[in-house]
Amino acid sequence: MGTANDHASPAERVEELLAVRGPLPIVAAGDPVLRRGAEPFDGQLEPALLARFVEALRVTMRAAPGVGLAAPQVGVGLRIAVIEDPAPVPEEVRLARGRVPQPFRVLVNPVYEPAGPGRAAFFEGCLSVPGYQAVVARHAEVRLTGQDEHGRPLDEVFTGWPARIVQHETDHLDGTLYLDRAEPRSLSSQQAVVGRWSQPTPERAARALGFELP
Repeated sequence: MGTANDHASPAERVEELLAVRGPLPIVAAGDPVLRRGAEPFDGQLEPALLARFVEALRVTMRAAPGVGLAAPQVGVGLRIAVIEDPAPVPEEVRLARGRVPQPFRVLVNPVYEPAGPGRAAFFEGCLSVPGYQAVVARHAEVRLTGQDEHGRPLDEVFTGWPARIVQHETDHLDGTLYLDRAEPRSLSSQQAVVGRWSQPTPERAARALGFELP
């Protein structure tokens, strides 16, 4: 079943979604909206509607729960994403992954580029691909440019796990899923990740499943 009302304008689609209380339904892999490049945001939602949509994205992300959510994941093809990570992880995980708390942020028309030569590989999942994770090698440090929800310019360097989050969410806006960048042999069910591969780094999984790390 495709995304409802595929021919609606972005504003009409958002109004339709917001007519129902509670978290928004998250689109699963296989829906074409996840494979189309999202349209740059240029005022398609008037300020009050944009604010309501951003709040709905926040509610949905937290309820999932997740650390990021892009507009296409709720069926809206606009270059808008939200991120937030309280990072409730053990110290050894924090050190290995560079996972530090991130406040709630809105990313509008974000674009990233590597800010250094380093790459880091870790298991990664996606709310639109429930039940699985895979190891993805990503830039360890990126420069992110764009705007916030008020149109203020964003130009910031992210490192560690926050860099991974902004790359993942910006990829969604380009029609790219994390599986496109993943090591295929690492694909694991959520149960396997919890039961076998919960170590701070994926080195043990790489040896057992037969794939290389950067």
